[in-house]
Amino acid sequence: MRILITGSNGLLGQNLSRLVPAGAEVMGVDLQERVAAPGVEHFRRLDLGERKAVLACVEEFAPEWILNAAAFTNVNGAESARELCWRANVTAVENLALACRKYRCRMVHLSTDYIFDGDHGPYREEDLPNPIGYYGKSKLASENVLRSSEIPYAVVRTMVLYGHARQVKPDFISWLVSTLRQGVPVRIVTDQYGNTTLAEELARGIWRIVERQAQGFYHIAGTEIIDRCSFALKAAEIFDLDAGLITSITTAELNQEAPRPMRSGLVVEKALRELELELSDAAGGLRKLKQQLDAPTRA
Repeated sequence: MRILITGSNGLLGQNLSRLVPAGAEVMGVDLQERVAAPGVEHFRRLDLGERKAVLACVEEFAPEWILNAAAFTNVNGAESARELCWRANVTAVENLALACRKYRCRMVHLSTDYIFDGDHGPYREEDLPNPIGYYGKSKLASENVLRSSEIPYAVVRTMVLYGHARQVKPDFISWLVSTLRQGVPVRIVTDQYGNTTLAEELARGIWRIVERQAQGFYHIAGTEIIDRCSFALKAAEIFDLDAGLITSITTAELNQEAPRPMRSGLVVEKALRELELELSDAAGGLRKLKQQLDAPTRA
């Protein structure tokens, strides 16, 4: 089985690569130079917005599956860099879907709770989307590309992703732990609610989709709905850091460029039932991460 992983340098891409099933051959593609990751036998720098380059890559490697972990994820930046966001989140998916249709491969695409407005969370797979920011609008558009693509696909929605990987931009937990270890105070919002998701568990869920050739929409995230400040306090406790450095604030005080879905969250019952996954609550995921980071083989 041949698998093409886009965004292979990223947090999710590296966790997917580390958990490659036995017997699978993997090519990773990314905009940047290769980050060493176990499981990736082939690598190519690739701009997914370039249709001819995408088609040539897929034709040459001939994957059975494309796992699309590449995206423009800067929620605030999406409001001003709209063309770049659309190219990475929509045009890229159009190109990948075309390649899948032409060369007969399946696709798993990553999406987000930001396709919802956050007024009535947590959300099920069939709930009506209503994005309130440009990032969410671009991700909903990417989902709609696949809905009309006539290819076998699965869309996985997730949120608040954190975990271990090399040379990646800081996620919420890695930023928090690093900042608190330096003794620097942080301000964390109390009015944004949702699941928190360990990257390794998300990657296992995606591989389960591949294994079972599942199709349709799946919410894969941690099992607990929690506000960001409470999550930060749990992280401080588990990583033995000074919780006194954490100050609670409201989202309005941050004056962010992009609106956020405030009472969000994803119902993960379908993934637990159909994919038979093991997903952690907030504290459980953090403990697993700490074990990963403390392992002597980790770099």
